[in-house]
Amino acid sequence: MDQDHADDPLSLPPGGTCPRVLVVEDNAINLELVVALLKQGGCEVLVAETAEAGLRLARADRPDLILMDLQLPVMSGYEAVQRLKADAATASIPVVALTAQAMRGDEARAREAGCVAYLTKPLNTRLFWNVLRRFLPRDGVPSR
Repeated sequence: MDQDHADDPLSLPPGGTCPRVLVVEDNAINLELVVALLKQGGCEVLVAETAEAGLRLARADRPDLILMDLQLPVMSGYEAVQRLKADAATASIPVVALTAQAMRGDEARAREAGCVAYLTKPLNTRLFWNVLRRFLPRDGVPSR
């Protein structure tokens, strides 16, 4: 990867498939920022403000990647990830934790739940794009 462009949005090949990303986030400001970044990168974005809605969308729409806030009302993001990984229909979808939590042990807990990566808020856009490049399909071929 070209380090000079590490904080650039995804660069999709001409005619390439737009990756579909599900963002599960209950904070309107964080949601707006992540959605704007993803759209700038050429992604199709699905949005859920609760874990329950995120589970339904994941099953129905089979996104290429899920960005999951871990602190959600009613059902936590940790529980939602565990449910996604236990469901044959959604188990193969990579889930990236997206959280303001940065306490010791939180990343390990997220990975134990089934997350493939852990991003903290406020977002570092360079790290954000680097992580997404690792897990999003390139020209219709999953990177996972």
